[in-house]
Amino acid sequence: MLIGCPKEIKPQEFRVGMTPSAALETIAHGHEVIIETNAGEGSGFDDAQYEAVGAKIIPTAEEVFAKADMIVKVKEPQAVERKMLREGQILFTYLHLAPDPEQTKDLLESGATCIAYETVTDRMGGLPLLAPMSEVAGRLAPQVGAWTLQKANGGRGVLLGGVPGVGPASVVVIGGGVVGTHAARIAAGMGANVTVLDRSLPRLRYLDDAFGSVFQTRYASAGNTAELVMGADMVIGAVLIPGAAAPKLVKRADLAHMKPGAAIVDVAIDQGGCFETSKATTHQDPIYDVDGIMHYCVANMPGAVARTSTLALGNATLPFMLDIANKGWKQACADDVHLKNGLNVHAGKLTYAAVGEALGLASVDPDSVLA
Repeated sequence: MLIGCPKEIKPQEFRVGMTPSAALETIAHGHEVIIETNAGEGSGFDDAQYEAVGAKIIPTAEEVFAKADMIVKVKEPQAVERKMLREGQILFTYLHLAPDPEQTKDLLESGATCIAYETVTDRMGGLPLLAPMSEVAGRLAPQVGAWTLQKANGGRGVLLGGVPGVGPASVVVIGGGVVGTHAARIAAGMGANVTVLDRSLPRLRYLDDAFGSVFQTRYASAGNTAELVMGADMVIGAVLIPGAAAPKLVKRADLAHMKPGAAIVDVAIDQGGCFETSKATTHQDPIYDVDGIMHYCVANMPGAVARTSTLALGNATLPFMLDIANKGWKQACADDVHLKNGLNVHAGKLTYAAVGEALGLASVDPDSVLA
């Protein structure tokens, strides 16, 4: 199979879909790899490193899309990239279709087979291709939130860990999954007073057993959520419903009851965000003010630490990419129900029910396209 990796063109996105190491292993399995020139530059990989392992450097994205049987990326294809997809081609990347009707429409019209990293599962019920970036985003969230809290950025002017004689900031993390756990650990390590909210009692028990007094846990009832959000200096949104739009847990009216200059960091923004006032921003212009509350809603947070993120993502995606390349997408999905769960679009049909429900579109059972 001929596998192509174009350069990411989303603003301030420095990650790359394939490392030289992954290219080497893919070529060792008998496949061809083409890389758009300078695709790995933002992550610290130059063209010579790809050429040294046998990959071919291609000057334009148009040529990569035209030649490749499978396109491997990081972020969802932008409008200009979606026009280059063709019937029968495989797209393997993050998609986040539920809050994105335009992308969904374009992918359906392309006729391509689109497998989304974020809905591939594992035997433990996890999301193995989302988890590495969730870990990165979770660890980044308190860091960018602390920056947002600085007075020069419109925040309260509160130091997360406080100083002797002055108490620490109060941080509330909504969601106790991978993002929330990592965010809570880092925020607590920075000296903040941290509380994690979640609706799963087993998850709350796990967090309590694993972390003890490092941070507190509370059940995410409407009353508890409202009470804690009102008293917070920083609120981190870390809610995930796989493949579906994130629920809006904090309404605009709630902002009036928050501390002036408090910071909101919405890590769920790729799935539409879990705050009613959230809208996607970029690393170039990351924060905005709504009713005196500072919002940080960058849609590709891990792109800020591109090398770490690229290496972590590549470790997770490589086995699945090789399985698709070695067997073809149809046989690979038939053999592995977890990879099949990543199938979102095929030949003009939506194959992921949660996306259909979010967008009001008809979907089909993925098994029907594997027959």
